[in-house]
Amino acid sequence: MIDMDPEARAASLSFRQLKLFESVGRLNSVRRASEECNLSQPAVTQALAKLELQIGAVLLERRASGSYLNELGEIFHRRATRLFEQFEQALITLGVPGAPEAAPLIAKRISRSQARSLIAIVESGSFAEAAQALALSQASLQRAARDLEGNLKKSIYYRTAAGVVVTPAGVEFGRRIKLATQEIEWGIHEIEAAQGSAASQIAIGAMPFGGSVLLASVLDEFVRANPKVDVKIVNESASEMLKRLRDGEVDFVIGLVQETKGEDLTNEALARTPYMVVARRGHPLARKGGVDVEDLLRYDWVVGTPGASRRACFERLFQGRDAPKTSIATSALPIVRHLLSRSDRLALMTTYELMHESELVSLPFGPIEPAPAIGVTMRSDWLPTKLHQSFIDLLRRHTADATTPTMLRRAG
Repeated sequence: MIDMDPEARAASLSFRQLKLFESVGRLNSVRRASEECNLSQPAVTQALAKLELQIGAVLLERRASGSYLNELGEIFHRRATRLFEQFEQALITLGVPGAPEAAPLIAKRISRSQARSLIAIVESGSFAEAAQALALSQASLQRAARDLEGNLKKSIYYRTAAGVVVTPAGVEFGRRIKLATQEIEWGIHEIEAAQGSAASQIAIGAMPFGGSVLLASVLDEFVRANPKVDVKIVNESASEMLKRLRDGEVDFVIGLVQETKGEDLTNEALARTPYMVVARRGHPLARKGGVDVEDLLRYDWVVGTPGASRRACFERLFQGRDAPKTSIATSALPIVRHLLSRSDRLALMTTYELMHESELVSLPFGPIEPAPAIGVTMRSDWLPTKLHQSFIDLLRRHTADATTPTMLRRAG
């Protein structure tokens, strides 16, 4: 088993094994855990031995007085505990009968196959495609779906003319269950990091403009410090990036801090980075002592895509008057750079982004408020691994060390 990658090893662990491990680690006793889980002591001992073999690490110290978590066990127990806590919260949010009191009991009855089936159905959009993705028969998939509904005592599927689909509440439940299962994979990564025996992976979302610039400025240093790391970078629009973050497809997002709705996401602003009006070097407006709105109206603009903070700032700038011509909307910095450097077009760029430009300059136009901040967006209940934390700490140091006077560290 230890030759499998962490994701495969995590998927090979049953929720029953994880619950037994959680109980033993919490109670420091195989006997008491067997009583709590209604299993024999030999069955618990056998399940734990198999779990340690699948993970590739000894997690418990067996003594005459009981079974105690070692250093690696503490790491993995924290993740297993979070798995079931998130299961319970997902059940409460779903509104299962008897919640919140019944949530712990229902959480123990959810099987790996039931969770895997729901996640596949949600992601693929149909039973047929989910069955194909899991290499299962539709009959097996439907049986897992019925078993899950039986455990929940709540309908999460409904029939339409096109077939059986997941209810909106069921989709949200599936999203939360998927996020919870990631805890186990991260736990295995943390164990391997503590053993110094394997590479690890982080998935970073980089928002257009500032996110890519900040990421590029720290990647070399991070990879040098962590030569075994595998960094996956995802670039999308702000709205798509936040969706990917909520779905667990990226671990955190860097870029201009966005307004978020709900309590599931949290922002850490690292530095204020006001917008400036920018143009190519030698632009006619760059030679003026001062530029006003009437001057800006005479030129074509490259604007951000709808929904982006850059687009909202542009619209505020010309609010109450006819806006200038905007033939091109893009969030791709290389395209903006190319268009401005070869024409008299104008665009908005943050002071942080402008720090890394050689062909573009800011125009002598007054301060544009409110000034956005560049930072990190994370899931509110996320527990970063040491590798995640080291990257975020590097971002903090990098922005704090910036010397340009317009890069101001956030107070507090």
